[in-house]
Amino acid sequence: MDKDNRKPNIWKSLTLGLAVLLGIVVYAYGAEVTRVNLGELQSERRQESMVRVLRALFRPDLLEYDQVLEPRVTPIYVPCPAGGVPEDLGDPRSGGYITVTPACGSPGDVVRVEGFNFMPNAEGPLRFVPGSDPENPVGLGQLFANTDAQGNFSMDFTLPNRESEDVQYIRVIMRQNEGAPYFTQNAKDTWDRIVETVFMALLATTIGTVLAVPISFTAARNLMKPVRSPIASIALNVIGWLAGIYLAYQVAAWIGGFTQQYVSVLPIALASVVVVPIIANFAFRWAVPVEDAEPPTRALQIVRNLVLLGIAALGIYALYALAGAMSTLGPQLARQFSGVAFMGNFLFRLGGILDLLVPTIAALMGGGALGGLLARVGQQATERLPEAAVKTMNIVLAGLAGAVLAALFGAFAEWVYQFGNPVATLWWPAIIGAAAGVLLAVLTQPKATLGVGIALYYVIRTILNALRSIEALVMAIVFVIAVGIGPFAGMLALGLHTIVSLAKLYSEQVESISSGPMEALQATGANSLQTIVYAVVPQIIPPYIAYTLYRWDINVRMSTIIGFVGGGGIGFLLQQNINLLNYRGASTQMVAIAVVVATLDYISSVVRERYT
Repeated sequence: MDKDNRKPNIWKSLTLGLAVLLGIVVYAYGAEVTRVNLGELQSERRQESMVRVLRALFRPDLLEYDQVLEPRVTPIYVPCPAGGVPEDLGDPRSGGYITVTPACGSPGDVVRVEGFNFMPNAEGPLRFVPGSDPENPVGLGQLFANTDAQGNFSMDFTLPNRESEDVQYIRVIMRQNEGAPYFTQNAKDTWDRIVETVFMALLATTIGTVLAVPISFTAARNLMKPVRSPIASIALNVIGWLAGIYLAYQVAAWIGGFTQQYVSVLPIALASVVVVPIIANFAFRWAVPVEDAEPPTRALQIVRNLVLLGIAALGIYALYALAGAMSTLGPQLARQFSGVAFMGNFLFRLGGILDLLVPTIAALMGGGALGGLLARVGQQATERLPEAAVKTMNIVLAGLAGAVLAALFGAFAEWVYQFGNPVATLWWPAIIGAAAGVLLAVLTQPKATLGVGIALYYVIRTILNALRSIEALVMAIVFVIAVGIGPFAGMLALGLHTIVSLAKLYSEQVESISSGPMEALQATGANSLQTIVYAVVPQIIPPYIAYTLYRWDINVRMSTIIGFVGGGGIGFLLQQNINLLNYRGASTQMVAIAVVVATLDYISSVVRERYT
């Protein structure tokens, strides 16, 4: 059939018309909700304010001069007195002077203000000064006068609604620049704050990147989906992690309290940092030999395991010693070398941070070690025991793991909401968790494996999505309460937001890699860690670099908003100037932000071009 002779599709036309009508209704309601009012834009008052602000923004407060001031006043009456204007109130004609024609008038009248014999090519404010005191700082109707090459000016001035029987004044203060320009105090403050902003963003990006990289692997579906384990292995892994975290944290805290008096002495701390790693190295080589001449006895294995535990304790002590050495040495270096005192302060801060992190590091390592050990025990038991024994073992371990996890969630709910009812928040969750674990073990084949990897994937993605939905501004408010007003709070907020944002971007990049290298390595018998190192990492390095540099750029811009709630950086100064209506000062901060962002973009493009 000829295309031109086809009948029109009535339903299609009707659907299109309804869609257009719906779009009009939606946008009409949107305009009503957002209160679109172009009349305000066209009002004279709004336009005057906009012009004034734009002129200030295009004149950043960067440079200033020493100025020569030449103030002059001339009397005026508003309204005209009944007996006429006195003749002896004129301004003396020595040097610069101003005249007003006429010398009196009613509010709203336009008078002619002329100046003579001022500094040539000078500028200054001209204003009406109410009252009988010409030095009164309160002024109305301010304008700016500009003298010509002969030092004269002439302009119209509208008298304000300020009637008085007393004499009032019109005052001008002519200003002329003198000498070479120099940076204003606002420019110096802006420089200090922008440097603070850049390094605040750098530290947040660095910390966020270091923590986001390992998280991204656990949040990648293609890496986590193949991870499967039997129920006994999963349950023992969970129990081992929780028990290992608790025990290792307590041991680390005990070692820290026991060694505090020793590591605070600099010679002992430095000697410990050097000697302990050497002793630990020899002990580790003995406990974990490359090859045994004959199979070790049971007693020898126990001794070796005890030596490994001793090495872990020595490692904790060495970390405390390092923290003590940096905390003691840092202030001494700062006092001795005042020119680079920040290096000594940096050592001191690192020592304090390490001292706080040692128990956490030990807890994570202890949880990982004990969890991995028990997981292997569960795996081997599942493979070697008969199905009936495995079934019983699964029911017991799954019930125990479910009870422990549910009790922990109940304890967290009690801490947050303070119900004051441990039966409802601890025991009932434990019973329900145990029942869920037992039910899972009953309904699952004894030696079947479960997709623990995909379950962990969903948990981590949910946490990342929840944290990413919280704006960095809200995080900054929380950290300001925790650590006080300043750039440290802003750095922590940006760092947390960087972790969750980069972890998502990194994980999506991992999910989009080619699966060929992974399959090739797995075919050769490579384990998960080897697969990640040799098949995944080479494919993700270029985009990881690009994302990291872009995140630094984002953190610089986000720090502007962080400063509004006391998070430090350039935003604090910008908010201060905006609140004071100092738009020239605010323009200086905007220029600084634009320059930094453009510079970071150039650096990012160069790095991406080189490494991608």
